[in-house]
Amino acid sequence: MKRRIPTVSLFLMLACLLAALRGAEPLQVCGDQVALGVPDWIRHATVYEVNVRQYSAAGNFAGVEADLPRLRQLGVGVLWFMPIQPIGVVNRKGPLGSPYSVRDYYGVNPEFGTAAEFARLVAAAHAQGLHVVLDWVGNHTAWDNPLVTEHPDFYVHDAQGHCVPPSGTDWSDVVQLDFTNHAVWDYEAAAMTHWVRDVGVDGFRCDFASGVPTACWDAIAARLRAVRPDVFLLAEAEVPQEQLHAFNASYSFGMMKVFDDVATGGAGVSRIDDELARTAVLFPRGAALLRYTTNHDENSWSGTVGERLGGGVQSFAVLSFMLDGIPLIYDGQEAGLDRRLKFFERDPITWRESPLFDFYRTLCTLRRTDPALATGAAMRRVATTANGSVYAVEREAAGHRVVAFCNLTAKDATVEAADPALSGRWRDAFTGEMVTWQAPVSFPLTAWKYRVLVSAE
Repeated sequence: MKRRIPTVSLFLMLACLLAALRGAEPLQVCGDQVALGVPDWIRHATVYEVNVRQYSAAGNFAGVEADLPRLRQLGVGVLWFMPIQPIGVVNRKGPLGSPYSVRDYYGVNPEFGTAAEFARLVAAAHAQGLHVVLDWVGNHTAWDNPLVTEHPDFYVHDAQGHCVPPSGTDWSDVVQLDFTNHAVWDYEAAAMTHWVRDVGVDGFRCDFASGVPTACWDAIAARLRAVRPDVFLLAEAEVPQEQLHAFNASYSFGMMKVFDDVATGGAGVSRIDDELARTAVLFPRGAALLRYTTNHDENSWSGTVGERLGGGVQSFAVLSFMLDGIPLIYDGQEAGLDRRLKFFERDPITWRESPLFDFYRTLCTLRRTDPALATGAAMRRVATTANGSVYAVEREAAGHRVVAFCNLTAKDATVEAADPALSGRWRDAFTGEMVTWQAPVSFPLTAWKYRVLVSAE
């Protein structure tokens, strides 16, 4: 009789094998340890990703600054700016290059404006009650970053002594830093400290964080928190040990992939539970994960939310806010962005009135005002007779409760549930309708629809 390998163990084996093949750091199982935690200022906030190049017709800092009142009205709390540093010219991809090919860690891309204009944008965002997170590209630099000639020991070289792109990628426009040299750690810590101390950014989203050793991130984080104790660090990675001392949150790549698979019928709704169980085992207790349906990578390279999620765009978006974690909106989602933005050239978002603005504003407002949706608030799935189609989740904190029912399929469903927690008086978050339930309850939920109820007692 063959023994079945548990799903989590199988995932870890595969992940460690992939890491070994790429020379990356193996994942550790950290479920018996405690996560670093998140700063209070992000616990109720929604993150909004800003692609400066595509955000406005001008494609600069001024175009974003002019729109800050609308973003505040939307209800987001954190602006994550894709890299704003100068872009490399040597081996550049496309006419304008990738923002992730950094030519000067201390500089500002003249395409977007000046250093003074970015500092003014940060101050203006703070005046609107918004925090600012800057994208940080720590694993590699542009070929023509001055460090290549001034500090060649900062880089990995091939047998002929030439710099090389990151292993296992097609990133031909960048070269790999060498983290066996701790002078690289010191340099990056000093540069990141500059943006926090001198410019006023509130944290960093760290690109390809799995390409940098956890020990390096730990050292950098300690330096940053000596300057600002509540700095926020987000890892574009699913490396559990990174949340022990360095990062406050990590990407939930796995859940985003599950959303795609459920939407296309490639996986059942229960895969969401499997993914939650996987991360609960791997990540330390209290770990925070970024929840999203799209971002710059997904939009440009994998497809629009409509291409990937079909009729479930809104239902999956609701679920991304209802699951414990930190929700993300990519710029343009609230305007019904329906095309893949070009990555290496100008391709401004078409801003238009859309019912999705009020949809996302409702979710952001609920996230901001209801303790039950704070990062770390209790979460559990509510069992229904429609478990094959509907994911129902309850969140609870400080006597407040929110329950959401999301139909994640193209089939109509009748939801029946006997959970005693459903009894009581509720307000529909989207319609304002007041309902009083006594369990068991029964109601229809048509294809791709959702219902979010807030306790009114």
